[in-house]
Amino acid sequence: MLQLPPLSLYVHIPWCVQKCPYCDFNSHGLKGTIPETEYIAHLLDDLTQDLKWVQNREISTIFIGGGTPSLLSVEGMHNLISGIAQRAQLSEDIEVTMEANPGTFEKDKFVGFKQAGVNRISIGVQSFQSDKLQGLGRIHGQREAITAGTFAKEIGLCSFNLDLMHGLPGQSLQDAMSDLSQAIEIAPPHLSWYQLTIEPNTLFHSKPPTLPEDETLWDIQEKGHKLLTDNGYVQYEISAYSRPEHQCRHNLNYWRFGDYLGIGCGAHGKITDHSQQKVFRTSKIKHPKGYMNLTKDYLHQQWDIESDELGFEYFMNRFRLIEACPKSEFEHYTGLALSNTNIRNALQPNIDKGLLSETNSHWYVTELGKRYLNSVLESFV
Repeated sequence: MLQLPPLSLYVHIPWCVQKCPYCDFNSHGLKGTIPETEYIAHLLDDLTQDLKWVQNREISTIFIGGGTPSLLSVEGMHNLISGIAQRAQLSEDIEVTMEANPGTFEKDKFVGFKQAGVNRISIGVQSFQSDKLQGLGRIHGQREAITAGTFAKEIGLCSFNLDLMHGLPGQSLQDAMSDLSQAIEIAPPHLSWYQLTIEPNTLFHSKPPTLPEDETLWDIQEKGHKLLTDNGYVQYEISAYSRPEHQCRHNLNYWRFGDYLGIGCGAHGKITDHSQQKVFRTSKIKHPKGYMNLTKDYLHQQWDIESDELGFEYFMNRFRLIEACPKSEFEHYTGLALSNTNIRNALQPNIDKGLLSETNSHWYVTELGKRYLNSVLESFV
């Protein structure tokens, strides 16, 4: 029988100063000023419509993403977070993360965001090298990236993250290690470190840059992992490292197949309906003009995750984490039996190849499986 997992909230702010050529998120280059008051009112109305899916749970984490949420004013951020708190029960130790661009980083403004309720900031650095940043279409330089990380440390947040890419156009092993070393020097409690991939519907997809060879990419992965672990960072997810007790709780809830409401332009949600014993996903109207049109519902699509897909979706998320996967959690959050034939047929070949291991109570991704994790995940598609 399905049980209700923990509940999170994702809030989407769709505007950026300019669109980056690698970005496939629902973001729009800013033309003029943000219609902040109007948009926040719609966000809160959107949340009100979704409250039926809370089902007597507290919201344990909030993630304000984009776009560039740090383009909002301090007053706007306060109105947003206080409006959420007026409509839903928030946990006492709630984690509230806001994404930020170093190019929009002002110390006084970020102190104001903290006072408004933000206690964790994720800074989109991507690189500390000017030529790489220019190639990625970023609006900041090395100095702004370092300053943003330093400010985040000084203003007394519960935690902060630096978002860093590797496998960039023209990047050497030395370049990548230089970026990591600079990030480590700033000493963020959390570091997201992931490889650039070329996504459809991006400028890089229509005009592909020259990326490093596979051998270089593997060297970067191997040496970068060692550098991070030698400096006290623990890998807990395929592209995330943290100091002890500084894992991103919001992302952990995603990967553990928890529930989340998604409000804002194009935001996605995943909900367990306990009364109907089903799991479904939602997406909201994608474009800001349509989203803020009062004659339309915010909900664009809602679709059930069918039972033959549910187990596969669970593992596609769960095996991104380094931690063991409890079998009891699988049964609780999918409502499927461990003896399900489709699930066993997907698991067993990976176990036979030594990519996964199994005990009476858990599944584990082995060291070999971590190296070939894409192959493991693809077997659940």
